Amino acid sequence: MNYTEILILVLSFLVFMSLRVPIAYAVGLAGLLTLASAMPFLPSVTTIAQRMATSLDSFTLSAIPFFILAGQVMNRGGIAVRLINFAKAIVGPLPGGLAFVNIISCMLFGAISGSAAAAASAIGGFMSPMMEKDGYDKPFSAAVNITSATTGLIIPPSNILIIYSLASGGVSIAALFIAGYVPGIILGLALMIVAAIYSFIKKYPTYKMVGFKEFFARFFAALPSLLLLVVVIGGIVAGIFTATEASAIAVIYTFALAAIYKEITWRDVAPILLETIKTSAIVLLLIATSIAMSWVMSYENIPQEISNTLLGISDNPIVILIIINLILLFVGVFMDMTPAVLIFTPIFLPIVTNLGMDPIHFGIIMILNLCIGLCTPPVGSVLFVGCSVAGLSIQKVIRPLLPLFIAMIAILFLITYVPELSLWLPRQFGL
Repeated sequence: MNYTEILILVLSFLVFMSLRVPIAYAVGLAGLLTLASAMPFLPSVTTIAQRMATSLDSFTLSAIPFFILAGQVMNRGGIAVRLINFAKAIVGPLPGGLAFVNIISCMLFGAISGSAAAAASAIGGFMSPMMEKDGYDKPFSAAVNITSATTGLIIPPSNILIIYSLASGGVSIAALFIAGYVPGIILGLALMIVAAIYSFIKKYPTYKMVGFKEFFARFFAALPSLLLLVVVIGGIVAGIFTATEASAIAVIYTFALAAIYKEITWRDVAPILLETIKTSAIVLLLIATSIAMSWVMSYENIPQEISNTLLGISDNPIVILIIINLILLFVGVFMDMTPAVLIFTPIFLPIVTNLGMDPIHFGIIMILNLCIGLCTPPVGSVLFVGCSVAGLSIQKVIRPLLPLFIAMIAILFLITYVPELSLWLPRQFGL
């Protein structure tokens, strides 16, 4: 087997990353150099440019800027405060109550906004001072915020699940959305167990239980925000609209909600749109270069070579899945989630489907894998956001992160080897 193309691809990418070249450019240039090893340079450049342009000609991808815009509106629209107050009413009296509030708020806000970084920023901005005031260690508070923020990437609506659908060749977005609920909730519960044990040992304080009147007041204050999930997911599952149409409805709904809450004025609209354009441009450039690299890998027959190598090691599904999980965990440490999904889905999906795994199940495994990478240095974007919000260095947060990492990895292997946790709910909906 000829490993030349694989070596060029991997080594050039690592060199560009070590030189601090932005990841979108590193991915595109690595793909270009690999293709140039097989054909003249000018046709290589033309082919890469063509693949980048055509990769974005997709109606499905239109959902991403809309969901990003909805997330930006939510981030400034007073939704975070109402979700935190509601979560405090539910779990405040439990041991480590504020840590539970952080986790549940991140699960709700991340699911509504579809962004882990937005959840870490919005929820962490409110919860870090609150937890510090009540005697919680700042590094622990930051660690809880960082890890729980990733749950919103598994609990729908989620941009990264849309990207996986694109990379997989058309796995149902509705099925992926529904499949994410149980694993996302299990992950949140695992983080809560770790937080409860840590809080019990440290003897952190709890809140008094609120009365029924206060509980329902907080519930109804948060209800309009929570209804967005019902509108978006319910509409998609019922076949009323597509994921792309749902994203546009989410924008209208969030703007209406922000107007009702009176948290956003006309002056805020221009900065929100500008931030949305910047974020969308970064994400779509990543998608374009990553799809171009995926095409180069397919052209060079790299996925088939890797597949043959893995199957040559073992034909035992348990062993193969362990190897794939370890590779994805390693990839997640060094690569952003979007290019990782677009590049490695075409490599690993044919392998696991040959082993009898459902593509929906594998999608959840892959996203959960890469969520762990978002919390790890050197490329962990959510780690940097969480540390920045808390005003801490990464070194101070690593120690309390470790037990939460272990919980996330344990849930990863549980989801990997118990397919029904991902597939039971979609089957109930006939997806």
